[in-house]
Amino acid sequence: MNQPTKSNSLKTLPLLLFLLTGIISSTYAQHTLEKLNRGLVAMRLNPNEVYINWRMLGTEPTNVSYNLYCNDKKVAESPFTTTTNFTHKIATDEKYYIRAIVNGIEQPASETITVWANQYLDIAMQIPSGGTTPDGQAYTYSVGDCSAGDVDGDGQYEIFVKWDPSNAHDNSHKGYTGNVFIDCYRLEGTHLWRIDLGKNIRAGAHYTQFMVYDLDSDGKAEMACKTADGTIDGTGTIIGSATADYRNTNGYILEGPEFLTFFNGLTGKAMATTNYLPARGNIKDWGDGYGNRVDRFIAAVAYLDGSKPSLVMGRGYYTRLVRVAWDWRDGKLSQRWIFDSKDSKNSAAFGQGNHQMTVGDVDNDGKDEVFNGTSAIDDDGTKLYANGLGHGDSLHMTDMDPDRPGQEIWQCHEDASSYKTYGLEFRDARTGEPLWGVKGEGQDVGRGNAADIDPRYKGYECWGAVGNLYDCKGNQISTSKPSMNFSIWWDADLNRELLNSNRIDKWDYINSKSINLLTAADHKSNNGTKATPCLSADLFGDWREEVIFRRTDNSSIRIYTTNIPTTHKLYTLMHDSQYRTAIAWQNSAYNQPPHPGFYLGADMEAQRQPNIVTPKPEKDSSK
Repeated sequence: MNQPTKSNSLKTLPLLLFLLTGIISSTYAQHTLEKLNRGLVAMRLNPNEVYINWRMLGTEPTNVSYNLYCNDKKVAESPFTTTTNFTHKIATDEKYYIRAIVNGIEQPASETITVWANQYLDIAMQIPSGGTTPDGQAYTYSVGDCSAGDVDGDGQYEIFVKWDPSNAHDNSHKGYTGNVFIDCYRLEGTHLWRIDLGKNIRAGAHYTQFMVYDLDSDGKAEMACKTADGTIDGTGTIIGSATADYRNTNGYILEGPEFLTFFNGLTGKAMATTNYLPARGNIKDWGDGYGNRVDRFIAAVAYLDGSKPSLVMGRGYYTRLVRVAWDWRDGKLSQRWIFDSKDSKNSAAFGQGNHQMTVGDVDNDGKDEVFNGTSAIDDDGTKLYANGLGHGDSLHMTDMDPDRPGQEIWQCHEDASSYKTYGLEFRDARTGEPLWGVKGEGQDVGRGNAADIDPRYKGYECWGAVGNLYDCKGNQISTSKPSMNFSIWWDADLNRELLNSNRIDKWDYINSKSINLLTAADHKSNNGTKATPCLSADLFGDWREEVIFRRTDNSSIRIYTTNIPTTHKLYTLMHDSQYRTAIAWQNSAYNQPPHPGFYLGADMEAQRQPNIVTPKPEKDSSK
């Protein structure tokens, strides 16, 4: 049963200051995000209809309208003012483009596209060859987590693919693993490069968190991850020693140098390599003596200076917790700050981390804070709070309760001796104060999800592995619960749908059951019982999300996009910086669904234009 706490809300003066800060920040803090094309997609619905949708860009005013052209002729007499999609009654497959209209002036034409036969795009994969471990065990490869970034500045995303060997291991399990590979593919199928992380990077969910983002804001994405002796970049260049092998007889890698490398997104070339921080040091300092907790890595991207993104790499969360922020500027790598729970001023953050981080500006100063789990770090690397409820496997952060100022967090907890009462906790993201929660009954509460799935209640609904289904105030609204692995915006309304395994379902809130909208036949999800997609993100089309699944035989990945018309006109989610950075960190350890920095759901307020800029053309000094 949920247990709301006694009211302990912000006093009048702090509330006014919080709101005033938000007004001021909207005038000066501009995050630099990718310059995207229209993401225009056309797909055949039936022999007589083609469905077309496109992006509303964050750099356009809210009153922007559009003309849609088919073979250089407008498909409608009047511009589209309230939608960014259209169902064209036509039996032949023609070519389409759009022109935005801003202040009465028609803008240049978008990219021209042709019609898809289905609501998905298949990209053929080049499967790495399998191998044999030193103890004679054979292994093969499967598509793992994916990410997205525009590597050449043309406004269209490329897809990054991590290949996991069949003998990948959780840190708690011994055994050799095959090498981890990372590929980059264009949407039309061109394989740009492959990086081999080498024998000194172990395979598993907690070892390789690869961050894809335009980290220097030059219009082209980079990729950064942990590397080691024997890593081979996309041009064939070896990092460190080609022959060193630091694996022990249990398959763990507890010796040898550790590196952080920034790679060119277009070529896979290693542009800068430095020592990975923090160093492993004495492995027992991380909580055990055999190599489990010392190699628990997580990562994220955050706008720490209010303008350009920084890389945040992490090590540890069960006990010692360290996060290091890096800047990639003008072809040079520099350390911004380091946060270590070993420091006395940060000791409250000891053990207050999750299997993932999330990022967002919760104090409205235009700069992001970093959320480890039950502890948070301010943009300057100082401790924001640690509420002491301990480690957990998942969390969600966005404006879940639009009646309250700021954002909220919904998190599950693992250790009853730390959480004591709240196995599931709904808290103020800025202060860490629990607002209400659900009794854990002494259990390891391993799952939790939050999304607006019931329009009868304002705000998000919350549920998890214990308890029932609640509104954002903590009131129980049903004893039946949906799946809790992932969420996706898919159909015509502003509520979110359920993404689990290879299925997209709609929550029927009247009858308290799920209704299937899509099942990806012959395609699979990743990460075992967590059943998460390769990636879910607003990759093209309008504001709704795409999902990537891998073919059962790993010969291809398939990107599904919705073909359901909607009357809602929203900016592309990729031009909301909190959502965009969430796409970068989605692959980190225990994957979580992305959330924007504003309330997106039934009865939402009219959307404001995002306070962003896109990169200006400049000399490419970093590539």
